Amino acid sequence: MGAGGGVPREPAAGLGSAFGKARSMVFPRTVLAGHGVLAELGRSCQQFDFAHHGAVITGPKTLELAGRRAVESLREAGFEVAEIVAHEATMAEVERVGAEAKRAGARFLVAVGGGSKIDVTKVTARDLAVPWVSVPTSAAHDGISSPRASLHDPSSVSSISAVVPMAILADTSVIVQAPFRLLASGCADVISNVTAVLDWRLATRLRNEEFSSTAATLAEYAAGEIVDHASLIKPNLEESVWIAIRPMIVAGIAMSVAGSSRPCSGSEHLFSHALDRKAARPSLHGEQCGVGAIMMMYLHGGDWKRIKTALHAIGAPVSARELGVSPEEVIEALVQAHRLRPERYTILGDNGLTREAAERLATVTGVIG
Repeated sequence: MGAGGGVPREPAAGLGSAFGKARSMVFPRTVLAGHGVLAELGRSCQQFDFAHHGAVITGPKTLELAGRRAVESLREAGFEVAEIVAHEATMAEVERVGAEAKRAGARFLVAVGGGSKIDVTKVTARDLAVPWVSVPTSAAHDGISSPRASLHDPSSVSSISAVVPMAILADTSVIVQAPFRLLASGCADVISNVTAVLDWRLATRLRNEEFSSTAATLAEYAAGEIVDHASLIKPNLEESVWIAIRPMIVAGIAMSVAGSSRPCSGSEHLFSHALDRKAARPSLHGEQCGVGAIMMMYLHGGDWKRIKTALHAIGAPVSARELGVSPEEVIEALVQAHRLRPERYTILGDNGLTREAAERLATVTGVIG
């Protein structure tokens, strides 16, 4: 399995000295996806031999939707559980939630909510060195299963290393109740894996960056599943959640294999992060990544129209107007995108796009016009 980021280690006796790398990959032990699986939460945590005290981290709205049911399931299984209501995904909130979990004596955490609650929980679990379980109530991006978290501060968004959940319980009967826009955004985020992997391959050829063919294959498979079934992903249809949620989980696992976000984050994500800074009212992360993937696939010389068609079929944005941003904000984001992570080589290169090239790119692909 070709995963990069090896840790030097002495070779085993008798095996010679040519090879001295090792790599740790951590995956969820249990993945339950389908109708009504939230009821299995307490039983699943019993199987992991979790300590007696835990905490459910949820949001004000998701507490009523699924948080209290999660608490009940855990208490019926014999656990002592605290309820912690979290808000925005910031480091200050991580510290507050961590302090509250510590006061409650929590030895495991359960995230019940959307992306921000899951991100807060996975970083809190890392800081407290305790296991955690992911119970998504929406599916706006691939963070359900990934070891990465996005934390916001007043001027930027940071992607930081966290920990993989011990288990994922994706209850489709719960997720289908979330606004369909969130699911469409998550699908767009996974579709954008195609350009992320192309960028990774490019960096391998031009910069000799380490590459994991296994991680890349998983990321491409996840994207392909969404693209191939785009016409079946519709609002208020629980089967649509079932179709979409599995590729999202696979995308997160691809990052665990790679040991980084490389298989799922390239130039299209740089565009999204730049747009977060430039736009007066940024759109959802996955939506922006989907539009970014259209343009970055054009730069790669690939089939950008196929990406655009799939996004349109799902109901995800394909233009600046549908994102709710201005043509000028798109152009500025394209020009600035390469500066955000200079260590991550992409199709944007070291020098990025000129304003003229950015305007032409956005126009040719129909993102502005």
